[in-house]
Amino acid sequence: MDYLYLIIGFVILLSSGDLLVKGGVALSSHFKISTLVVGVTVISFGTSAPELFVSLGAALSGSPDIAIGNIVGSNVSNIALVLGFTAILLPLPVKSNSLKYDWPVMMGASLLFFAFAQNNLIETWEGICFLILLIGFMVFTVMKSRGNKDEVFKKPNHSILKAVGLIVLASIGLYFGADLLVGAAKNIAVGYGVSERVIGLTLVAFGTSVPELATSAIAALKKEMDISVGNIIGSNIFNIFGVLGVTSIVKNIFVSNDALNFDLIWMLAISFLLFLLMLPLKKAKLHRWKGFVLILVYSAYVFFIFNK
Repeated sequence: MDYLYLIIGFVILLSSGDLLVKGGVALSSHFKISTLVVGVTVISFGTSAPELFVSLGAALSGSPDIAIGNIVGSNVSNIALVLGFTAILLPLPVKSNSLKYDWPVMMGASLLFFAFAQNNLIETWEGICFLILLIGFMVFTVMKSRGNKDEVFKKPNHSILKAVGLIVLASIGLYFGADLLVGAAKNIAVGYGVSERVIGLTLVAFGTSVPELATSAIAALKKEMDISVGNIIGSNIFNIFGVLGVTSIVKNIFVSNDALNFDLIWMLAISFLLFLLMLPLKKAKLHRWKGFVLILVYSAYVFFIFNK
């Protein structure tokens, strides 16, 4: 049955990703907010919902390795696997705002996570700091977008109510789809004697990254390139500021030495690699060959995890 649940989970996630893109694009047109901003905020929040529920549940059930591994592994998967696959599917132009504002915030969040984890614990006050920074980032992003007079907006395909309904329905679908996929993947992995840390960094992280994969790939095919890149960077910001923030407020999270000295280093390195691949600053673009580089890096990352 676990293999059947795995397939059903994938189908639900793909369908929900399509609905999320449609709702997000319609919402951006109604409120005169760029699709990049919608990708960084609303859609990122929706696709990060599985990470939130998985990490929160893992922390409360006494599995901190899965809680931390899910966040770190998901951020690595989002960049190296999801963005790599999407770039191979269709080369992605990168807006200057992603380079000037969104990537620095993502990198800053990653470095702050690393700094807070030095005592092997993410505490309540640190979680509160993360949430305050998340609110500040969202307010700044929306205000900056609304001040851009050069943005051209498409005519909305759906009413505001329907757009919000699609986003809510998609987020629910992403949660249940990820829950099915992650539960099945975990049961299969446990059967092979794989540790919780490895499960969290690979199978669970991959499962909770499938919503980003589905959403970004569908957005790219629909020529909504800003959603593809914005969704990934925004999702990584949400994973640290939002998911880790909420989870650590509810319960202090233990960070193992393996996570601190290996997993977080990989997350920081791959985040910096993304910046290098987005260069040059003018007319930045993630070409297909860069997508292949990211996939190779992800393959190396998984290889080292299983052989460490």
